[in-house]
Amino acid sequence: MSLFQNIKAFLFFVVAVSVVTISCQNNSEEEQEGTSGESQDTLGQNSISEPLITDMYTADPSAHVFNGRIYIYPSHDVETDIKSNDAGDHFAMKDYHVFSMDSIGGKVTNHGVALDLKNIPWASRQLWAPDAAFANGKYYLYFPAKDKEGVFKIGVATSTRPAGPFKAQPKPIENSFSIDPAVFQDTDSSYYMYFGGIWGGQLQRWVDNTYDTTRTEPVKDQPALAPKVARLSKDMLGFAEPVRDVQILHSNGLPILSGENDRRFFEAAWVHKYNGKYYFSYSTGDTHFIAYAVGDSPYGPFTYQGVILNPVIGWTNHHSIVEFKGKWYLFYHDSVLSGGQTHLRNIKMTELKHLPDGTIETISAYR
Repeated sequence: MSLFQNIKAFLFFVVAVSVVTISCQNNSEEEQEGTSGESQDTLGQNSISEPLITDMYTADPSAHVFNGRIYIYPSHDVETDIKSNDAGDHFAMKDYHVFSMDSIGGKVTNHGVALDLKNIPWASRQLWAPDAAFANGKYYLYFPAKDKEGVFKIGVATSTRPAGPFKAQPKPIENSFSIDPAVFQDTDSSYYMYFGGIWGGQLQRWVDNTYDTTRTEPVKDQPALAPKVARLSKDMLGFAEPVRDVQILHSNGLPILSGENDRRFFEAAWVHKYNGKYYFSYSTGDTHFIAYAVGDSPYGPFTYQGVILNPVIGWTNHHSIVEFKGKWYLFYHDSVLSGGQTHLRNIKMTELKHLPDGTIETISAYR
């Protein structure tokens, strides 16, 4: 048995003899280290799906179909002595691996390190959730990282192969900021990047393209902070236009408010298109839902519809949605593999169903 397996077995033993229930409604991540929406003693025994990767910790899976095969671009969680906090300092990832599978339920191939922090000239630490795209005969890996001043920017790296290795550009994308880049290719072959994340993602510190550490979230009765979007340039290395806000509205046309924690955007933007409509999905963060809203344009506005995925074990919730061989799938993560440790997660997948009225059937990760 490997050292990793020994550690995993020990963690499951400790959890099995402990009865610790932590509420998912508290607002402090430090208080929520362990679980959200599930007692830690059950620890996902009734999970609807198993981890796709079991020999390393992975999270934030961005899935795409390239050349008839599913490629998954997750972040790579690592052990750390850094105490958990709302800034997310304990998420100390240092590289990216790319995984692929040619069938649902089939073998998952680890293609090794695709990009390492030491090979990104402008970055200092924290390679958080990435995404990928194909254009111009190349593959592009988009990723957030903190620069030498500790400010999150978004970088891009290129490769001739979907699995990499990728070579990073010497500087981050101009006018980029915050975290969680997600690239959507529309049917007219235009590409759009969605990004942003509050708290540790620093979105609340940016106004009019300027960074200020004294800025905070809006008060509860004001419109919530908006995720961002920009159409990408033809070379896929920058923005073709100024960054815009993405409006998320109630059905009556009024904006989601900052205090509506079950509905407001926190991080983890993703867009897919279904029956001519644009589906903008995202994490609500401290309430742990994957929610979604629907619009008629890649820029929005998007009208809130409901929940795609209920809270999972672990504090974070981050996903992607992809069509493969006529069916739709949700990729997500939880922390079952590590015994509920917030910063040591594992990626999973399950089928996603669009209902006849265009809504999405809500998924619970545990029976």
